[in-house]
Amino acid sequence: MYPFIYLLVINLAGFFTIGLDKSKARKDRWRIPERRFFILAFFGGSLGVYLGMHLFRHKTQHVKFTVGIPLMIILNIFCGYFILRYWF
Repeated sequence: MYPFIYLLVINLAGFFTIGLDKSKARKDRWRIPERRFFILAFFGGSLGVYLGMHLFRHKTQHVKFTVGIPLMIILNIFCGYFILRYWF
């Protein structure tokens, strides 16, 4: 049960972080470092970051996001499979 709660929370964090950065970009305010999006994605929030990118139309023209975040999704699926298969 806890892994699913963790994934929900980390994906919501990734989603809302993208939305917050988009809002700050529109207001020409201090921005969230791109590294933070990749950290969230690496630790399981890649789907939330990806959905946020497309829903908020943010970072969709940056190659490192259009390639990197889908690769993180694949990495998360791969790691999740092995965690569920061998630890539970």
